[in-house]
Amino acid sequence: MRWMWIDQIVDFEAGKRMSAVKNVSLAEEHLHDHFAADDRFPAQPLMPASLMIEGMAQTAGILVGAVNGFREKVVLAKIAKAQIESDVTPGSTIRYDATLDRIDEAGAATSGIVLMRRPHDQETWTTIGRVDLMFSHVDHNMAGMSFPEENFVFSENFKTILRTAGLDSLAESEATD
Repeated sequence: MRWMWIDQIVDFEAGKRMSAVKNVSLAEEHLHDHFAADDRFPAQPLMPASLMIEGMAQTAGILVGAVNGFREKVVLAKIAKAQIESDVTPGSTIRYDATLDRIDEAGAATSGIVLMRRPHDQETWTTIGRVDLMFSHVDHNMAGMSFPEENFVFSENFKTILRTAGLDSLAESEATD
């Protein structure tokens, strides 16, 4: 995957839950378009809600993929619920807490909470949203169809994130299959 919307895995319990964080920085180009200055207002850079949903999808996708050692291609099938209730500005940190609610050979369901920590208050996490997702196991559900061999979420960058979280065995299990 080319775009990553998580920076670090901070908590992982195999087959149950995972937490990841994203540090929102003014160095990210997408913030300059949301919202650029005009004749009436100064620039107000905000993290788009759609990218926060993608951050949760990446977090939950890793959680789902790890159950089978990343041998199954996992794709986002449905956004069951997405609600973001607060603006996130540069300097803030977003935390995605994903929980695996159900998994079987066809796919998985996850529920997630999105939290934010403002730069002036590094101790307090505030819940700003909920994102519930459904994933499909492509190899099972679309057997016989041609798909790229690589897992969409399991690029070299994600292997690095797994290694830095101390989850080397997960990163290596995919590489040996």
